[in-house]
Amino acid sequence: MTGPLPPIVTLKHLAEWAGYNHSIPKKQAIFVADIARVLKKGSKIRIPSLGVLQVRIRPARPARKGRNPATGEEIQIKASKASKKVVFRVAKGLSEAI
Repeated sequence: MTGPLPPIVTLKHLAEWAGYNHSIPKKQAIFVADIARVLKKGSKIRIPSLGVLQVRIRPARPARKGRNPATGEEIQIKASKASKKVVFRVAKGLSEAI
């Protein structure tokens, strides 16, 4: 990839850059499907100097009673389902560099 960086760098740009700088085919540089497969299995992905990708699981919570803090009225809070979320934790060196 030559010239100025675009405002939003996409996977296509990264694949082009990897192919240009490291002489590898674009198909080898595009690995999003592999990342998804690894995360589905529950593993973390650690990228040195960049950060960690992982899946966080929030457990289900049963229905319960609560209280409106403004009026003091008792209310019923619905149960919530368990959910999964992909999170990224930035490496210390990168956060300090920015």
